[in-house]
Amino acid sequence: MHPMLNIAVRAARKAGDIIARASDKIDTLKISHKAENDYVSEVDQRAEQEIIYIIRKAFPTHAILAEESGAQAGDEYEWIIDPLDGTTNFLHGFPQYAVSIALRHKGRLEQAVVYDPMRQELFTASRGNGAHLNDKRIRVSDRRGLEGALIGTGIPFRGDLPYLDEYLNMMKALLPGSAGIRRPGSAALDLAYLAAARIDGFWEIGLKPWDMAAGVLLVEEAGGLVSDLSGGFSHMESGNIVAGSPKVFKAMLQAIKPHIPSDLK
Repeated sequence: MHPMLNIAVRAARKAGDIIARASDKIDTLKISHKAENDYVSEVDQRAEQEIIYIIRKAFPTHAILAEESGAQAGDEYEWIIDPLDGTTNFLHGFPQYAVSIALRHKGRLEQAVVYDPMRQELFTASRGNGAHLNDKRIRVSDRRGLEGALIGTGIPFRGDLPYLDEYLNMMKALLPGSAGIRRPGSAALDLAYLAAARIDGFWEIGLKPWDMAAGVLLVEEAGGLVSDLSGGFSHMESGNIVAGSPKVFKAMLQAIKPHIPSDLK
């Protein structure tokens, strides 16, 4: 295992321990609102502090971009951290959430970890060395198109929902012939599941870098394709993403193309 990936795994497991211990005492946690329908708990904060402590101890000059504490300047290496992707699920006792840690070097994703502490599933990827689940190599599915494909997504739910109608039209375009659409509530795990062939495709509007950075590299290293809604490469900046096994990915882009808002093209 790459030394930097090893540090990320260590940090993810420590954060996962904090989350798992708190999962049976949710009613005692301090919870605050960051925005409408957007919550943060003391568990998110403690998990993030632990991750940053471990990374800083090993790599004190690296930059950090974390969901709760924001950006910290550093050198050409940048850690992108979501200590608890799926906070709303966690607060409801819905066991679909994960720790997500990625390392970007000169703007290119190089290392990735998505850790599900409830199932103890560790998804990892290093650029050029493939993607793994608990040390076993994983690959995206060989689905040949949307027929029979299981698609993951995240339904818009924050603010005034400016793209809800367009999103629903995309969903209508993807549903016919598919095996269905799933909205589990953690983009990091959705992308990890895509890498492991548990779903065949994924799309979402309005993600943050920490929601998807690790998942993007997992999908790419598992043989999948990732882009923005129009097939370009602005997904990490725009937050709008389409991902899938190669043929499903192409079919998804074609299906949603007529429904993309003009300001998201």
